[in-house]
Amino acid sequence: MTVATDSSTRTHYSIQTRDLNLWYGKFQALKNVTVDIRPRLITSLIGPSGCGKTTLLRCFNRINERYGNVTTTGEVTILGRNVYDEDISLSELRKSVGMVFQRPNPLPISIYKNVLFGIRTHTRRGAFPRHQRDEMVESALRDVQLWDEVKDRLRRRATHLTLEQQQKLCIARLLPLKPRVILMDEPCSALDAEGTERVEALIGDLKRQYTIVIVTHNMAQARRVSDECIFMLLGEIIEHDDTVQLFLNPHKEQTEMYIEGRYG
Repeated sequence: MTVATDSSTRTHYSIQTRDLNLWYGKFQALKNVTVDIRPRLITSLIGPSGCGKTTLLRCFNRINERYGNVTTTGEVTILGRNVYDEDISLSELRKSVGMVFQRPNPLPISIYKNVLFGIRTHTRRGAFPRHQRDEMVESALRDVQLWDEVKDRLRRRATHLTLEQQQKLCIARLLPLKPRVILMDEPCSALDAEGTERVEALIGDLKRQYTIVIVTHNMAQARRVSDECIFMLLGEIIEHDDTVQLFLNPHKEQTEMYIEGRYG
């Protein structure tokens, strides 16, 4: 995916949607979604179950299309390009827009090979000499605050790690690809309180380098980690604002009712 240079007027935002609609068969899951997401911030998608949060997140790397019987109209512009243009390479798109899922999904191979899995998938065999591969692994694991814990067991299977460590590893696996955007679908839902706290701290550190969009059902988490929040209901964007503003002084009655726990 070739992106526009930072001087382009279209790159004031990392992600823009215009009149985005999506149907699963005859069911319309997204309705005229228009939103701008700024770079190097954490933006949370919040709202009750079934409101379209995860569907919208998956539009940003076109992963919805894996599920079949999906129809999409409108525009999703990532880093200056409409991801629905005919000449867009999905492989290149997903290099630029990485994704972390609800449950950690490390491959049943070594920690070392897990970190390199993505870059090996996207490059020819032998593209990087051993010392460069070693540097990539160490850099990625340091960036996710995992290096000191695993540096002496890089050849062990990643599935032996704790859930917290596995989720950090899944984030590390994206980094050698040098993404610009990282999507996270409830990344702490499988973790205990201490693991959640540490992964949230990591997410806060990562925003210095990446645009992060996170789906969460946890209102306290949205308030803790995000700079901006987008409240969704029945496939529509109801309100998008600074997180503090949205929680303390929402402009829409539906937002206020949801935050107060009166539905959802």
